[in-house]
Amino acid sequence: MELHTPLYETHLKYHGKMVPFAGYLLPIQYEQGVIKEHMAVRTRAGLFDVSHMGEILCKGEDALANLQYLLTNDFTNMAEGQARYSPMCNERGGTVDDLIVYKQKENQYLIVVNAANKDKDFKWMRKHAFGKAEFTDISEMTAQIALQGPKAKEILQKLAAADSIPGKYYHARFDVKAAGIPCMISQTGYTGEDGYEIYMDGKDAPAMWEALMEAGKEEGLIPCGLGARDTLRLEAAMPLYGHEMDDTVNPVETGLGFAVKLQKEDFIGKAYLPGKELLTRKRVGLKVTGRGIIREQEEVFVNHQKIGFTTSGTHCPYLGYPAAMAILDTAYTEIGTKVTVPVRGRQVEAEVVGLPFYKKGLSIRSGNEKEKYGIK
Repeated sequence: MELHTPLYETHLKYHGKMVPFAGYLLPIQYEQGVIKEHMAVRTRAGLFDVSHMGEILCKGEDALANLQYLLTNDFTNMAEGQARYSPMCNERGGTVDDLIVYKQKENQYLIVVNAANKDKDFKWMRKHAFGKAEFTDISEMTAQIALQGPKAKEILQKLAAADSIPGKYYHARFDVKAAGIPCMISQTGYTGEDGYEIYMDGKDAPAMWEALMEAGKEEGLIPCGLGARDTLRLEAAMPLYGHEMDDTVNPVETGLGFAVKLQKEDFIGKAYLPGKELLTRKRVGLKVTGRGIIREQEEVFVNHQKIGFTTSGTHCPYLGYPAAMAILDTAYTEIGTKVTVPVRGRQVEAEVVGLPFYKKGLSIRSGNEKEKYGIK
């Protein structure tokens, strides 16, 4: 039986279409539909319930040493209030999960993990914990709302004092208030746009949602579901666990080498992680040049030779064309390489392109598109 987030009744009130996801019932979309939700985030603002994500507290004298051993990134030079992204690997370099670490204060860190991996990650962390470090799963008592889009700051400023809003990407403010509600505000997101993720006690989530919706009326804020969250992250080429990475794909192969610090003394999986020069396969973008939409787990060919597989794919609403991400043999990853992907008995043509497909601030395609989606 699927669980409910603290915003379940709120989603029903806003006519969300509920579907099972990561053990929860969550909205796949609302009445406006995925495309309008996607375009709202790209041009105005959208509101997401991400309370299904997991939150794990790590504290103690050896908290930092544990993070250094568990995770591939380096956390020794983090300042209080800073956030840092990192993969977490198994013993053979495969990816257990990717996550974000916040330094709340000395010897205390908040770790935000993927919803479907929450229990697995917590067990993994506790299994490998050592010294004076305690891991506590606080997911059940924590709700999270994501306010995303170019108008996000304008909306949040109506509800929170200036010094309560983080001024830099991947930074957070702890023990602040928005709409009079105690919370943590982080300048992070999973859409490729400016935005914030707001953490609070679960009981306060419905009031926070309503306050944000009311504050964002003039800016065109609308609620958004899982469908738009996925199309937005794909346009921005943000990897998703279970697609671009898993226990068999290491973080260097999927393009996360920036968060793998091989110069660290030791961490789980280090011996099996190659430098970029030793890669045999890596993640690339595919732009569909033929007719059709490429989905995940499709084989990719060059001249009838299999060279890899797709990891995610869809039609990109803002860009106006279908695209996919794929993990290919490095010999075929040069930009412009022509490939084919069999889809339902048809050969769909595509070409290798650079990632991300979308970068923040990219102009809308045409005046007709602006009119179609109500963009001023």
